[in-house]
Amino acid sequence: MKQMNGKKILIVDDSAVERLILKNIALKMGFEVYEADNGNKGVDLAQNEELGINLVLMDVIMGDGMNGFQAATKIVTNEKSKHIPVIMCTSRTEEMDKLWGLKKGAKAYVTKPINEENLITEIEKLFQPSAFFI
Repeated sequence: MKQMNGKKILIVDDSAVERLILKNIALKMGFEVYEADNGNKGVDLAQNEELGINLVLMDVIMGDGMNGFQAATKIVTNEKSKHIPVIMCTSRTEEMDKLWGLKKGAKAYVTKPINEENLITEIEKLFQPSAFFI
């Protein structure tokens, strides 16, 4: 497992249990972890340039009026946060949901219950140096 020391991850999920599961994976990988329990807070934290978030793990279904698709769109289309990759981590397993998440700017789509190995693989892919630059 590649260590992400110095990198900062934001976990956006309205479930404290799901946030804890994702946080434990992120900590094992060496991330500094930030958390938000709704989409609005998640967008605010992602756009806070002083925090320097490097990756967002985003749930889809949240109860604050802004779902994860909407929050991801706000993150990837804002000048302050458009460089931050978003991985959707959700119980929405339909292919249309996955396609919609990717269309809204997510770089990957992982379904719950979270398979730790799959999530780690998706995260590591985002931090691989591009073969183009080698």
